[in-house]
Amino acid sequence: MTAQTAEITVSAQGLSRKFGAHTAVDNVSLELKRGEILGFLGPNGAGKTTTMQMLTGNLAPTSGTISICGVDLFEHPTLAKARIGYLPEHPPLYRELTVLEYVDLAARLHRVAKAGRAAAVAEALARCGLADVAQKLIGALSKGYQQRVGIAQAIVHRPDVVILDEPTVGLDPNQIREIRGLIHELGANCSVILSTHILPEVESVCDHVQILHHGSTAFTDTIAGLKQFHGGRMVLLGLKRPPPAADIAAVAGVARVEPAGDTLFRVSFADNADPSEELARRAAEKSWGLYRLAPAQSSLEDVFVHLTQKEEQT
Repeated sequence: MTAQTAEITVSAQGLSRKFGAHTAVDNVSLELKRGEILGFLGPNGAGKTTTMQMLTGNLAPTSGTISICGVDLFEHPTLAKARIGYLPEHPPLYRELTVLEYVDLAARLHRVAKAGRAAAVAEALARCGLADVAQKLIGALSKGYQQRVGIAQAIVHRPDVVILDEPTVGLDPNQIREIRGLIHELGANCSVILSTHILPEVESVCDHVQILHHGSTAFTDTIAGLKQFHGGRMVLLGLKRPPPAADIAAVAGVARVEPAGDTLFRVSFADNADPSEELARRAAEKSWGLYRLAPAQSSLEDVFVHLTQKEEQT
């Protein structure tokens, strides 16, 4: 890894935000390096948008610190914000402008130098696949193209950090694939924070994932670490002559049993329990024909549901 790719672009420590007596975000921290893409997740009301508004300088935190490429966002807001590109959930588009006019306006607002402005606009249009529609009115474009215009305004000043709030909402599968490709491309040169409710999107695009729940960080790790999250707490159980799932669930220490195929089950363990040995013993005793007993990798959906529903179920 080069020194450039190891550069820390976003460092947020102890972010909290209160609205009166309500705490929307509580002691959230994150760190992102150049070339990394972070999937920022959570149920509705978890504090994602509030956190992103703080990271972009649109909302002051009640407490905590934020630095962008080493620049303190609160002490030097203009310098720090110049390094950020932001696509809010509802892109701030002017439907009566052409694509070219709007992206040029965005470049001016981002204070791109006049001498290099035309080149920066042309580059943003090309990267977002907008060159062929540059002279069309934004209001005449499809939802997918309008979303591309929103991303173009976020990257026209060549920021070090790009923050995207629900960039593929309302798009069809082909449009989603194109936006994912663009996010991959952006991640080659800068850092990207991606908020989305489409969990497979995070697994296919992101390097890291952070899950918020009730305003606090419930999970943060790499995608590889995510898949091992249930390590020691979930196994794949393969039985040639499987009994009813209820018989497996009756084994001491088993919390949940889910079918994973005709003869395969995902078995979750209760807290502080490991019924693996008892499962093997019971399978032999009952002639279930045990052929597999191995740790199961977790999907993002498994982890998300486990973390965000556990509290409500207790």
